[in-house]
Amino acid sequence: MIRHLKAGASVEARAEADRKVRDTVESTLADIEARGDAAVRELSEKFDNWSPASFRLTDSEIQQAISEVSERDLEDIRFAQSQIRRFAEAQLASMQNVEVETRPGVVLGHKHLPINAVGCYIPGGGYPMVASAHMSVLTAKVAGVKRVIAAAPPYKGNPHPAIVAAMHLAGADEILVLGGVQAVGSMAIGTESIDPVDMLVGPGNAFVAEAKRQLFGRVGIDLFAGPTETLIIADDTVDGLLCATDLLGQAEHGTNSPAALLTTSEALAKDTMAQIEELLKKLPTAEVARQSWETYGEVILCDTPEEMLQVADDMAYEHVQVMTEDPELYLEKMTNYGALFLGPRTNVAFGDKVIGTNHTLPTKKAARYTGGLWVGKFLKTCTYQRILTDEASAEIGAYCSRLCALEGFAGHGEQANERVRRYGKRDVPYASAVDA
Repeated sequence: MIRHLKAGASVEARAEADRKVRDTVESTLADIEARGDAAVRELSEKFDNWSPASFRLTDSEIQQAISEVSERDLEDIRFAQSQIRRFAEAQLASMQNVEVETRPGVVLGHKHLPINAVGCYIPGGGYPMVASAHMSVLTAKVAGVKRVIAAAPPYKGNPHPAIVAAMHLAGADEILVLGGVQAVGSMAIGTESIDPVDMLVGPGNAFVAEAKRQLFGRVGIDLFAGPTETLIIADDTVDGLLCATDLLGQAEHGTNSPAALLTTSEALAKDTMAQIEELLKKLPTAEVARQSWETYGEVILCDTPEEMLQVADDMAYEHVQVMTEDPELYLEKMTNYGALFLGPRTNVAFGDKVIGTNHTLPTKKAARYTGGLWVGKFLKTCTYQRILTDEASAEIGAYCSRLCALEGFAGHGEQANERVRRYGKRDVPYASAVDA
């Protein structure tokens, strides 16, 4: 039996907030398309009080920013990027081109082709999300993307040195100091000074996520992303302090970030809630984390591990941290999640910042049909075909002719018929199906 010891906000409340964001973004994108750089500059001045001569950093400005980063911070950035690069390269190596002769003379294949131009958004208004530069820019470059443009908002009135360093070290070809809808809109639509890209990736606030949703189709996107979600599946093998720490560690992302505990232990559930109240008295980001927890936090009590597995798959959360007697059960059986964190020794922050897996992950139940950002997202799997012999062309042509007639496509059928006439030396009446 499933019991909610604490419930989150209603679906209706979340939908109303989404509607307001959707209307704002729609008008903003239309303005960027109509007025280009002028609209982008006005938006940047309005929201970030930022209006430089150029939003694109020069080489000297990039080097100046890097010089402001301590050697220790640069070393940490390089370590994180080495982890992410190594995993992305392993993923890339797993993706093989294919060519197979399905019948004598009939060759089919596919190639993995990198996207030509990608725009990476790195959040940096509330928190300077240095790690997002690694996750998007570096992974795109490992995939072979020729042009990677990276954009992040100014932080306290200037480009954030560590973000700029991370973008540059990850391999960004262009760096923009530009935030919000104006950043993703200008990269996707293009302006007088910014050439458009073919794909947008990277996390962002509700307005950035909605802009990506509305731009999808004009450009590709990595996934439809909402506020950060964290689900902890735990039993009495761990304590409330560990669970509370990990829940609040993600609730601080924003005031609308769901964080949930799923457990078979009522004692752990109550201890976790009590520990959360204690931690909120001293957590520096408590103002944000408290609002998120009070509005969107959940504590769900189940009877068995199997019941927790079912509930977790139904929730389909972005991050799923498993701290149970048998965490391998969830690796083996669970099907809907963005990323799994197995055992108490790891946690979502490791995945967010440094361990090597990508932190751009599906939210709002999108884990039912997609995984997160990875090197394969930057590759198009494109097929090709080749027929080597006259006999093969005539054989396939005869089958195609009859199947086209079955569907009523006479023009398609003639494409097949003409090959049968030329390469099979058969007399086929115009717009007729080839006899067996």
